[in-house]
Amino acid sequence: MIVPLPSDTPALLDRLREIRAAGRVPLVGDARWPAAPWDSLVAAAQATPPEDVAWATLTSGSSGPARIVLRSASSWEESFPIVSRLLDAGPDDAVALPAPASASLTLFSLAHALSGGPRPLIGPAAGSGATCFHGTPQALRALLEHDAPSSVRTALVGGSHMDPDLRDRAHDAGIRVVAYYGAAELSFVAIDEGDGLRPFPGVEINIRCGELWVRSPFVARGYLGGSGPLRHDGDWATVGDRAELVDGCLRLLGRADDAILTASATIVPEEVEAVLRSVPGVRDAIVFGWPREPVGALVAAFVDASDACIDALRHASRTHLAPAHRPRRWFAGELPRTASGKPARAEAVRRALAGEVTRLDV
Repeated sequence: MIVPLPSDTPALLDRLREIRAAGRVPLVGDARWPAAPWDSLVAAAQATPPEDVAWATLTSGSSGPARIVLRSASSWEESFPIVSRLLDAGPDDAVALPAPASASLTLFSLAHALSGGPRPLIGPAAGSGATCFHGTPQALRALLEHDAPSSVRTALVGGSHMDPDLRDRAHDAGIRVVAYYGAAELSFVAIDEGDGLRPFPGVEINIRCGELWVRSPFVARGYLGGSGPLRHDGDWATVGDRAELVDGCLRLLGRADDAILTASATIVPEEVEAVLRSVPGVRDAIVFGWPREPVGALVAAFVDASDACIDALRHASRTHLAPAHRPRRWFAGELPRTASGKPARAEAVRRALAGEVTRLDV
């Protein structure tokens, strides 16, 4: 039986412990949701999960509606000792969790706490008194800018692109950063301790026709009452992320269905985004296809940057990108984000297409 809970449930960790002890499956939703998403979550939770399911999590919703992901207890538990080592933390430590418990990375840390991991401190002000941190780059940036992170000594950072400058700022503040790539369906896939993304211990990586496949004990069982990008081929699994291996390091190129088809070229948004993010003053960027017949689509960029950066962005695109890869439509504003702090790509594209953000090329 699945038990839905709002993320602001009092004594949430104790409630999760009670549900698991009763052999039930907790599913935490965002307390800020309006009624309709909550009603959908409660309705979906009526379905009976497979017998070995211990946890139900939500995908981030960064690329569309959130899905309910089902996983066994062991699919998380087997990574707990590795995460404890990476955080250099045990039950006497406290981990800052800025994202709500509806985010899979926070729920993972709560499950870890129930098995002897660091004590969780949830919420935007969680950095006070914490010795370690688990969250997104956006949340780490907020910690460095607004809190006093003197007690935080290690940070496990995932969910979206990790800016090298942010790692340097954390280092200057005395925080060792371990960045990682993962997914709600795959859990941890690769970690970067400063020398590039390399397979997480226990995970095997294979690139097939540009698509990333993993063989791992951490993969989820599947989805509740629906389908999603998770696919299996025997012991191997993928969520459709494009990637390549460069000198033994994993280089991510975004989801295959995010590729932009323009005239005779196929553009990988991540390659363009990397150039745009390298411009000083650019906080983040999303690149997407702007429908345009007869070429199919033009490359468009939605940037979170100061006004002074716009000319520098255009110069960088002319200098470092081939003509087909250069953005032809530019939008500026604060990027929408998921509850965990990841860029909400689907919502950003919707706002741009709907004319709800400032367009710079008119």
